[in-house]
Amino acid sequence: MNLETMKKGAIRTGITIAGGAVLLTALGFSLLGSGQTKDQLVMQIVNDALVNSHFEPKDIDDNLSEEVFISFLDNVDAGKRFFIEADVESLATHKTELDDQFRAGSSAFFDEAYTLMKKRFAEAEGYYKELLASPFDFTIDETYDTDFEADDWAADESELKDRWRRQLKLRILSRIYTDKLDATEEEPFDFDASETKARERELEVHNEWFNNLNDMQRMEWFGAYLNAFSLQFDPHTEYYPPRQQENFEIQMTGQLEGIGAQLRVRGEYVTVESIVTGSASWRQGDLEEGDKIMRVAQEGEEAIDVVGMSINKVVDMVRGPKGTVVTLTVKKKDGNTMEIAIERDIVELEATFARSVVIGEEEKIGYIRLPKFYVNFYDSENRNCADDVKAEIEKLKAQDVDGIIFDLRNNGGGSLQAAIDIVGLFIDRGPVVQVKNRRDGAQTYSDYNSGSTYDGPLVVMVNEGSASASEIVAAAIQDYGRGVVIGPQSTHGKGTVQNVFELDRVVGSRFADQKPLGAIKVTTQKFYRINGHTTQLQGVEPDVVLPYAYKYIAWGEKEYPTALEVDEIASTRYERVPQYDESVWNTARENSKMRVDTSAKFARIEAYAKWLEDQQDETVFNLNWETYQADEERRDEEAKQWDKLTRVEDSLYIYPLPSHLTMFESDSAKEEEYKRWYRGLSHDLYLREASYVMHDMQ
Repeated sequence: MNLETMKKGAIRTGITIAGGAVLLTALGFSLLGSGQTKDQLVMQIVNDALVNSHFEPKDIDDNLSEEVFISFLDNVDAGKRFFIEADVESLATHKTELDDQFRAGSSAFFDEAYTLMKKRFAEAEGYYKELLASPFDFTIDETYDTDFEADDWAADESELKDRWRRQLKLRILSRIYTDKLDATEEEPFDFDASETKARERELEVHNEWFNNLNDMQRMEWFGAYLNAFSLQFDPHTEYYPPRQQENFEIQMTGQLEGIGAQLRVRGEYVTVESIVTGSASWRQGDLEEGDKIMRVAQEGEEAIDVVGMSINKVVDMVRGPKGTVVTLTVKKKDGNTMEIAIERDIVELEATFARSVVIGEEEKIGYIRLPKFYVNFYDSENRNCADDVKAEIEKLKAQDVDGIIFDLRNNGGGSLQAAIDIVGLFIDRGPVVQVKNRRDGAQTYSDYNSGSTYDGPLVVMVNEGSASASEIVAAAIQDYGRGVVIGPQSTHGKGTVQNVFELDRVVGSRFADQKPLGAIKVTTQKFYRINGHTTQLQGVEPDVVLPYAYKYIAWGEKEYPTALEVDEIASTRYERVPQYDESVWNTARENSKMRVDTSAKFARIEAYAKWLEDQQDETVFNLNWETYQADEERRDEEAKQWDKLTRVEDSLYIYPLPSHLTMFESDSAKEEEYKRWYRGLSHDLYLREASYVMHDMQ
């Protein structure tokens, strides 16, 4: 089967993510045999995707095989806490064979490694339980280095167990020190009691971790092996096993099907941490924060005891299709037991969606926050960010705002089409981005809608966490001269596009006994600004550059060793439509630079950035209590000078929209959440500077 024949179903089969390239084209499904195992089937699809559809395919040879070997070990044991030197040497005898096995659909190396992993996990579980059963000796002068990459593999089990001892000892010291800081006259610090409590808590944490490790299905570990291959092609090509595929879709849509309860492990129980406002649980009314889940029953089935079960398994049982019923047997805070039947529904993760407020007194500035370029690829009737941003713009226009600040900080991207649609809200019509795949020349993706939703003053806020779709929007606004981009020296630098394909849909009705197969995300294109420049590795350089805390820390796309290289293409035809003449731009930039240069706050941020750079080398901790305590007190004293680094005391005025006030009348939880958001905005140093820049542009 060739994916070119599936374009009618592209909304369900191929998801275009801004941060990469075009469509999967020629997977060799004609070669898939009906007698293949699930491993063989998934390996061949991944192999075909990498070879036939990746923007810049690599030779799958012995050199790549050796890189895969190193990457796989890093995927499964980055902290070097499970394997010993002999394990690595034994596995290394196959390090030039992985390419041959991959092409042949053989999982022989993985099977050997997986068996060894399970053995070492069981041994490590014994290590921490034994070590946490009795007090540590904190009078010994010894150290622990948290820089795992610098470590060699442990020579034997004895050395490995000692690493566990020292790592656990450091974690216990950290808990004891925190207890000491929290001590009061009513509850004075008691070292022995604190040490006992710390070991008990650490045992709970490690039990939960190992429950999750042991609960991970073989397919999830197999996915880590396949991704050791995929990540050699670029950092954003990866295979999602079924459970990870579901989580990815939740991130992209901001929605899931379930009951709307946030869960966490407390001891042997999975406990209700909070209820999502407006969700099925919230509407049903009986499930409460603190309820301990004892049993879970699907509609028409026997209840299953979940005490001691991993949280992943419980979550899988509680989630389910909209309209189905799940019954939870819970232990209430008063000790009583209750059965609660809840009809599952769509749960919206409110923090994912666009929202807005009005800022200022004399001038009214609209502010829109977009955390992600979300869209529901499976149901066009559900929410998408372009429609939501348009709605927020209309709300702000109804408030007669003098300008709009569009905040894309820490927005890592999402849908390519959503980015194009959002640029279209601010321009009349025209090209937005150029996209190139491995076989054809560049294509121009445009906004074809005449007119704009908003044509007034515009500031776009970005930072080092603004990537892919965020960079498309910021670059287009900049290239058209439509607004001012404000942020650090550059954004993340991700200039590639990915397509995500559900393998169940890709293979159609065949291999029903092997499903679910998961999904694969493949970098199939690179995108370019309409002026022909790339954001790959370089990011978008703001018009107004501000000091940022991570200025001297390695970050962004350029830190990935397999990131695609920088290149440029010809500019497409477009007409700049500057919002202001050059003198206004220059005045705004000069005024901002003058404010920053004379700002004590920004001077502190610059100093903090240099201090933070120095801290990167401090990885060795002394495990003697007296020495550790003195070191931490010194670090705390140094860190105190950076308290409330980006918080301004003379706060901005934040005005809720009328729609917020209406919502608050029936939802006190939302009211409290939004008020916390307002408070954060009111003291945001960068938002204040953005509002000053907006003022200078009036």
